[in-house]
Amino acid sequence: MLNQKPRTAKRPIIVGIGEILWDVFPDGPRFGGAPSNFSCSAAELAKGAAGVFMVSGVGGDDLGRKAVDSLQEHGVDTTCVQIAEQPTGQVLVELDPAGVATYRFAEDTAWDNLTWHDALQQRASDCNAVCFGTLGQRCTRSRNTIQKFVRATSHDTLRILDVNLRAPYFDDEIVLESLALANVLKLNDEELPRLASLCNAAGNDVEILRQIAAQYQLQCIALTRGPDGAVIVCGDDVSDMPGMSVEIADTVGAGDTFTAAMTLDLLAGRNVEQVNQSAIAAASWVCSQDGATPTFPAKNARN
Repeated sequence: MLNQKPRTAKRPIIVGIGEILWDVFPDGPRFGGAPSNFSCSAAELAKGAAGVFMVSGVGGDDLGRKAVDSLQEHGVDTTCVQIAEQPTGQVLVELDPAGVATYRFAEDTAWDNLTWHDALQQRASDCNAVCFGTLGQRCTRSRNTIQKFVRATSHDTLRILDVNLRAPYFDDEIVLESLALANVLKLNDEELPRLASLCNAAGNDVEILRQIAAQYQLQCIALTRGPDGAVIVCGDDVSDMPGMSVEIADTVGAGDTFTAAMTLDLLAGRNVEQVNQSAIAAASWVCSQDGATPTFPAKNARN
């Protein structure tokens, strides 16, 4: 059963770790990257009620400076953003008529070269939630640093894996290693068949999620289904909710916002229905806005 008591009496510390990049749309670049989007959304939704940090790398270039500025504008602490010799990450984004995005990533960028240092040990030891993915681990150096950071967190930290499967930048080994590190999993309906096969899970969606949770001792799993809403399984508690009807501008960043809202509500000890409802609402609002990291109105705040 989902713990409905707040996980910490103090102001929680939330960390996004992984890629910082610019989504290059047909009309120009926009700041993005799944853990960056997560961090911006978490800071926007928390409105100061949580300390939100980004652990990643940018180049010493104009896009790197703009990336740091963008994070800070949303209230994200950038003291753990490293300046690398490699350029700041970019990805070419193409939108279909329904606003659904496809991506082409630049190679060997700053976020591929994240290195370990003492400040990361301190940040890992005092964080209450960390969100990481598989894309950020596509290169060995960053993979080692990300996994070391997650391992360095305390036993009661939410270790949230947003699998974010982007072919060809993942393999089964990375997915399995990441599942073994996590205690919370977020995936979408396109990723579910791959994980079900990898974990030898079968049945309907809830049955598959429960089998994966049992296999990896996960506290909670969230499956997002785009316009069809989401299902969250936390132990014996299940919430299956439809999506909200909104006029879609684009879907970029909606899943990351879902994860951010879910994280804040799990830390606050809210029940599974509340967690799912508020996460769907936050993700739906982002779908109605241009870009992955809009500024949230005060009414969306979690406090």
